[in-house]
Amino acid sequence: MTSAADEHRTIAAVFTERVRGVRPEAWDSPAPVEGWVARDVVRHLVEWFPAFLKAGAGVELPKGPSVDDDPVKAWTVHSDGVQALLDDPATAHRTLSNPHIGEVPLDQAVDRFYTADVFMHTWDLARASGQDERLDPARCAQLLDGMLPLDDVLRGSGQYGPRVEVPDDADVQTRLLGFIGRNP
Repeated sequence: MTSAADEHRTIAAVFTERVRGVRPEAWDSPAPVEGWVARDVVRHLVEWFPAFLKAGAGVELPKGPSVDDDPVKAWTVHSDGVQALLDDPATAHRTLSNPHIGEVPLDQAVDRFYTADVFMHTWDLARASGQDERLDPARCAQLLDGMLPLDDVLRGSGQYGPRVEVPDDADVQTRLLGFIGRNP
């Protein structure tokens, strides 16, 4: 089984490639999330997760420049901080406490809630900026299998839009994207 640190390293590397591949004029291109532009995909990841970590585990990540000033640097400072947290041997012995999920080992919480989010938003940034949209099919299948039984809970969270119907014989990436409310 892959460690949370290795999983983040792999997924964040692909997202970082997409961030670095955005042409300057494309940062304001519409993203697949209603009301967002490409820059907002990065903003979402660098803004929600630090607050989640601080509230649940007392962890403060390094802060980079604002996404409006430098989305590439904002992302790399943030991503490097998450990686350092996961690479720290002490992280395996820490927990995150949250009223919605209870007590979860910190590395597992990062993997389950944040790294999975980075993976899914890789497609959003790629679509918004005209880059390679392919996601790892094995990770798509793993996420979809884990999310399907939680359909009502996920929809009720407000974090996912209504399911988009896709053909029954669609590939796993298309099925995952439809499940999370994206029109693939």
